[in-house]
Amino acid sequence: MAGQQSSPNIVQIICHDLGRHLRCYRRPDVESPNLDRLAAEGMRFANCFGASTPCSPARGCFMTGRYAHSNDQIGLAHRGFPLPEEERTIVDHLNAAGYVTAHIGLQHERHDPLANRYQVNDQERNRCEVVAQKAAEFLRGRAPKRGAPLYLNVGFFEVHLPFDRPEYRPDDPASVAVPEWLPDNAGVREELARFNGAIRFMDEAVGVILGAVSDTGLDGETIVMFTTDHGMAFPRAKGTLYDPGIGVALIMRPPRGLGTAGLVVDDLVSHIDIAPTLLAAAGVPIADSIQGRSFWGLLAGGDYKPRECVFAEKNFHDCYDPIRGVRTKRHKYMRNFEPRPRIILSTDIRKSPASDELWTWAAEPREEEELYDLQADPLEMENIAQDPAAASVRNELAARLEEWMERTGDPILRGPIPARPEAQVDPPYPAITPEA
Repeated sequence: MAGQQSSPNIVQIICHDLGRHLRCYRRPDVESPNLDRLAAEGMRFANCFGASTPCSPARGCFMTGRYAHSNDQIGLAHRGFPLPEEERTIVDHLNAAGYVTAHIGLQHERHDPLANRYQVNDQERNRCEVVAQKAAEFLRGRAPKRGAPLYLNVGFFEVHLPFDRPEYRPDDPASVAVPEWLPDNAGVREELARFNGAIRFMDEAVGVILGAVSDTGLDGETIVMFTTDHGMAFPRAKGTLYDPGIGVALIMRPPRGLGTAGLVVDDLVSHIDIAPTLLAAAGVPIADSIQGRSFWGLLAGGDYKPRECVFAEKNFHDCYDPIRGVRTKRHKYMRNFEPRPRIILSTDIRKSPASDELWTWAAEPREEEELYDLQADPLEMENIAQDPAAASVRNELAARLEEWMERTGDPILRGPIPARPEAQVDPPYPAITPEA
């Protein structure tokens, strides 16, 4: 293309609480044609995992390329745990590299949106249809200028609970496909039907942005990336380190012509890998403080070394609930640092009909260690941490987790992590009482 810039534009779309609940991730009852098309035109990462499960820490991890206990965003920004201003994010690195940086819609990392240091900042509204229209208008106004490359971060409130907007058009609860890790009951079906409607509406907003990228001719020089913060807002997903809680959609379409259409990547990828990947794509040196690794070589045909494992953590959500975990392709090992019931529900899920009728074991105390053979038990229902036959695996993963915590300076090794004085932290929820 004549006048094409040397560094690609980057359009990054982030939604709330989606997990991988999309048609292109094999959810048969979900209508998500625009995201499915983006996956067909780019790369779909089948095994991308968040590095922390609450909303703000999850976003802080992929914006900094650093673990939550390293960047000190260990809880929700609006509850007193904002990302420290001295922490550098993708925005800071791209500002220094001459990019025009812009944000439209929701951000969840800091109290003051201006502290994120975007050159253009429009966070007046965060509903997806308004945000998408503003993003499309911004791209159409930007396209004729070309010049410096653009980094546009687009944030949607959707698909956060409650799913009660009339625009969402819920499905028939009888028609939904209940994920195997959820109980199949009326409350779950009712909420899944609404959830599917919210996803359909969010997907239409994605289509508006994709249309603007295509109509302006920017698709030949633009990376389009879509992801979410953590798993869907259902019991045993959001707020946990089980796969439904940390498994996230990640779809990336490089500038047209790189030849990656329809590629599905099965390798393990962490959210902390997004920042170094985008910086590598932009030709920006990756700072030593960044803990993730770039997978740009997968998209551009360069060097790439797959991960052997990914790490994840939880510290504060509504209450203090410290957990650490390591996941390989075959196994998941977790350490629970405080006595808690097996399932703790965030406030929004507790208000959802999906929590009305849970498993009988939901109120039982958690084990200090959890180990799952994901090949034999993909739903992570049989804890084999104390099984003598699994002792060697348990010991290996426990040592790997301990080494990661020591290498990254995890404060949990010194005892319980104190909350900041200004933070709002609820007491641990009492045991859930399942219906008889």
